[in-house]
Amino acid sequence: MGKMIIGIDIGSTTTKAVCIENGEVIHKTKTKAADAVTSATGAFGKMIVENGVKMNQIRKIMITGAGAIKIEDELFGISTGKTGEFESIGIGGMFLAGRDNIVIANIGTGTAIVDARKDHISHMGGSGVGGGTILGLAKKLLSTSDFNGIMALAEQGRLNQVDLLLEDIMGSGLSFLNGESTAANFGKMLDTARNEDIALGIVNMVYQVIGMLSVFAAKSRNTDRVVVTGNGSGNQIGKKVLNMITELYRVTFEYPEDAEYTTAIGAGLSALQD
Repeated sequence: MGKMIIGIDIGSTTTKAVCIENGEVIHKTKTKAADAVTSATGAFGKMIVENGVKMNQIRKIMITGAGAIKIEDELFGISTGKTGEFESIGIGGMFLAGRDNIVIANIGTGTAIVDARKDHISHMGGSGVGGGTILGLAKKLLSTSDFNGIMALAEQGRLNQVDLLLEDIMGSGLSFLNGESTAANFGKMLDTARNEDIALGIVNMVYQVIGMLSVFAAKSRNTDRVVVTGNGSGNQIGKKVLNMITELYRVTFEYPEDAEYTTAIGAGLSALQD
């Protein structure tokens, strides 16, 4: 019997696949397709072709994510299992963080907050605000849904053109918040605001919401650290927003390597817990 486990995370926009051998991730890939079956088979095919993996080397395929329900018992004659998305986020997050008892903010199309412990993984909640929010608002407000283009605009943006800041209404800060802290997202929205400013306002709003949800979740679990995973974990502007939240609330955000593959990794590793 083969030794490799394939973990596949079929998301709403992107499907990721990893190959795990002896408890370590040795290959990873991602792809996009219009439907779940095409996504899963495409990611699997890309994995084995690009890395020279042989079918008889694979013991099992573990699938998770939004499209997992569409996959039946076998894929290309290989035994296929399914595991819950939140369980996969928890297992994968603990693996990448190198420890258990963590709070995870998994940023994808929306955002899920997961409490991951060695003996228990639970979904604490989350928000519909995430990468999908950025794309949807940008499509309507900026007439583009090209993510890289949106980020390029945001890099040149000025937040004080769209957000109402504390200094606008008080002339200074309030409590531990400084004058540049947002009082209301898009609460100013000047007529002179450029597309660059609007793009930054969108990204800032999304990551402020994610950051504050994470702070509340961390404090409820008596920790001052949050592990950030998912597609949105590598967003450089988002990281700057979360860093500002760290300065205000003393909750540190961690970004493990391969964080965007967390759920696929967790799905694969779940087969080793049987």
